[in-house]
Amino acid sequence: MEIKEIVVISGKGGTGKTTVTSSLIPYFQNVVIGDCDVDAPNLQILFNPQNTVKEDFLGMKKALLNKELCINCGKCYELCKFDAVENIKKCESCGLCEYICPVGAIKMVDNKAGEIFESDTKYGKLIHACLFPGEENSGKLVAQVRKKAKKTAEEQNMEYIILDGAPGVACNVISSLTGVKKAVIVTEPTLSGLHDLERVLNLIERFRIKPYFIINKYDLSPEISKKIEEFLHKKGTEVSVKIPFDKKIIKSIIKKSIPSIEEKEFFEKIGFKKLAEELKK
Repeated sequence: MEIKEIVVISGKGGTGKTTVTSSLIPYFQNVVIGDCDVDAPNLQILFNPQNTVKEDFLGMKKALLNKELCINCGKCYELCKFDAVENIKKCESCGLCEYICPVGAIKMVDNKAGEIFESDTKYGKLIHACLFPGEENSGKLVAQVRKKAKKTAEEQNMEYIILDGAPGVACNVISSLTGVKKAVIVTEPTLSGLHDLERVLNLIERFRIKPYFIINKYDLSPEISKKIEEFLHKKGTEVSVKIPFDKKIIKSIIKKSIPSIEEKEFFEKIGFKKLAEELKK
């Protein structure tokens, strides 16, 4: 059985991407959930994860100075462009200091850059991760989350993987999209939302991914929502769901409840069930 991966992305932060992801998941059975927003993971807040297993994520190697071997020749201080000889957090992993040290006092060592978690939820396994502040390689960590989610789905004979992607169009988003067949793109009725939607659409066209579009809080600016719909129409596609601004959604999130469960009638009325059925095909 082929595992169907579905990713939810947005061109910018704050559009309601995670709210949409969490609200789609209850419409699926046999699903593994992945949170690929490793810089700011918050999907687990609504899913009350249990029995969490944690493992370290190793990023790029970092330079470590052994002061007992060091002869204070100063070559590493002179040639390091990042002033990282005594501050491992500044190290950019180039390895120059290890190469030029005449006595082998500097070694490139493994660096713990984050953590990966596997948790149980009411709706299935949740694979999530957190990149430590200031660390890089978010794309690599996203790839690890997806790899673990796919392995879990294969072991448990699950049909779907639903991924909460990162916002924007950077490497972590590209890592979220690679190999995925369907993507839900969440935008908002602002000029920046429209601009970032164009960038996201250009990106997914390169991956030949079938897109589904959601305008969140569309009624806050009907004028720009119309511009978004016109833009998508010119691209040969259309909006699947328009979510009105409603305080009931905010209240459900404050209660740490999944909005589509707390307000099931509201979400079915705006077409979430229909969208889920399309995504399952």
